Amino acid sequence: MKKSTANWLATADYDLQTAEAMLNSKRYLYVIFICHLALEKMLKALWAEVRPEYPPRTHDLLLLVRKLDLALPKRDLRFLGLITDASVPTRYPEDLKGMVKEYPRRTAASFLQRTRRVMKWLRCQPPLAGT
Repeated sequence: MKKSTANWLATADYDLQTAEAMLNSKRYLYVIFICHLALEKMLKALWAEVRPEYPPRTHDLLLLVRKLDLALPKRDLRFLGLITDASVPTRYPEDLKGMVKEYPRRTAASFLQRTRRVMKWLRCQPPLAGT
């Protein structure tokens, strides 16, 4: 495994642990934001392992999936679209109270659970399998 791949994976795992800590501390908007970040880093780990160039500087998870030619299950593709759309408003809420209401614990916990599922799927892909 390339050193850059290992670093992307380590930071993705670190971010996933941070999302869990944010859920436990009731910072639900940050759960969404950090889950998105963890998924982005997992995709960039896969990119780093299979491509010679540095991963693109994008936060668009679906773009990364397309460029990597991944065949994710449809439910996971829908989730990646959903979390990509949620990542900017949770990062920069124009109406904090409204956003907090839109992303309660139940929703944040669901995002975290689905993030774990997608990250597990990505780790099982041949370039990363066994890491």
